[in-house]
Order: sequence, then structure tokens, then C-alpha cells
Amino acid sequence: MNSAMAETPDQLTIDTPEQVAVRFPIAGIGSRFLAILADTIIQIIAYAALVLLVVLVLSAASRAGDFFVSHLGDKWLIALIVFAVFLVYWGYFTLFEAFWNGQTPGKRLCKLRVIRDSGRQITFFESLTRNLIRVIDAFPSFYAIGIVTMLCNRRNKRLGDFAAGTLVIHERAPEPALWGGSASRTITAGAFTPIVPPTPVVDPNAVDLPADAVARLTADDLNVIDHFFARAIDIDIARRRALAERLAQQMTAKMGIAQPEGVTPERVLESTARILRGIRR
Repeated sequence: MNSAMAETPDQLTIDTPEQVAVRFPIAGIGSRFLAILADTIIQIIAYAALVLLVVLVLSAASRAGDFFVSHLGDKWLIALIVFAVFLVYWGYFTLFEAFWNGQTPGKRLCKLRVIRDSGRQITFFESLTRNLIRVIDAFPSFYAIGIVTMLCNRRNKRLGDFAAGTLVIHERAPEPALWGGSASRTITAGAFTPIVPPTPVVDPNAVDLPADAVARLTADDLNVIDHFFARAIDIDIARRRALAERLAQQMTAKMGIAQPEGVTPERVLESTARILRGIRR
């Protein structure tokens, strides 16, 4: 994704191949502490529920016969405790971050997200790696090693982040759409993904593109177009025209149609985004 990267102490900037900068506000120790505090409270509640479940199971088993309690009860109890500790301590963070868009309940509450260094969404392997090393970051207590490590680097990474190639960022605030309406966007996999698609202003001069051709485009293509318009106001006119021309050529090539004549590339992109958004609904 990234062709070049730059950063300030509290922000990572990635320049995409489309020459549009994506900025990631890096999460600090304070916000991450609040997130881990919320997750720890949830884990404690989960531990309590599991202990209660084990007690109820053993209580029911004790009434089933003395042989089970005396010969099998202790072994099953130990096995359940070990499994519960592993599931809650490691599985909680790993599964949530891998399958919940890089967030745990605590991170979502604090509007944080785990991403890869490239800006892409993390995978299960990366989530597993960063969380297996969590026990080292937490040593000897209160994440002492993790906090010291975060203070020693500009991206506030703990050891697990270094091992997995990840970092924690703040969710991006919503930005208004350039051509009317408003759209809430969030960073996922290093790109803007519309959460609530806006109702665009109908332009009587909009380009009429074949819907079946536009349907060949993907959500990533829509993200690229949205990204262009979100940053277009900050780009000088010459570069904006050249970038619009290049994007329009790429999109029409993917659609398998010739670029419409007599209209500007930006109008082609606007119409493409409008039709694709309607199809994806």
C-alpha cells in the first residue's frame, strides 16, 4: 500500500500509490491504559462467571456419584481452570482483535484500533503474536516492561507490537463528503470505509455509466475514489487534474469501458462512486 511514510511523535502518515496521504493518530499511553483497564474489568467478570460455572458443574457432579468426584473431579477441575485462564487471558485479546476489526471492547470504548505498520488491518497471526508476548509486557506487574518500551520509541509500541509489526491508533473523526451530504469514515486496512453511505446530490449532468460495468469494481475501488475527493481540496490544481485522469483511466479499465468523452475525469469518478454506492446498498 505505502509508497512512502513519514511521522511526527503523535502521528503516522502513509502516502498511497494514488499520492494521497493517510494520517493515523498514534494512541498514547494514557488512552491505551484506559482501554486495557476496561478490558481487564471485563476479563475479571469473565473469570468470575467461569469459576461459578465450574462450581455449579462440580456441585452437580458430586450428586451424580462419589466415584466421579473422588477420581475424576480434581483432574477435570484443573483442566477447566487451565483452559479458562488461557481462553480469557490470551483468547480474549487475540480473537477480538483478529475478528473485530482490530478492536477489543476496551479499545472500542476508547476509540482505539490495532493496525499493521503498513496501515492494513491485522490478521489472526499478527493478533496472536502480539498477544502471546503480552505476558512479557505485563511483567513484573502493571505492564511495567510494556510501558518502559512504549516510552522508548516514537510509535508507543510495546514488545508485542514490535514482534507482530503492529501499532495502536485513534479512530479518525468523521469528515464531510466533498460533493454533498456527509459520510462517517473510519480507518480499516489503511483506507477509508464509509459506514453510513450518504445520499449524494443528484447532478442532472452526471455521467450515465453502465451499472453492470460499475458492478465490476470493489469496495476498495470506492475507498480510493472517496479518498481522492476527501483530499482533493488540499492538492494543487495541476496535480489534482493529473491524479483524477489517472484514477478515471484505472476505473474505466477495470469496468471494461472506454472513458466517456466530453466530461472531466472528476465527473466520471463522481458518477462511478454514486452508482457503485447504490449497487452496494
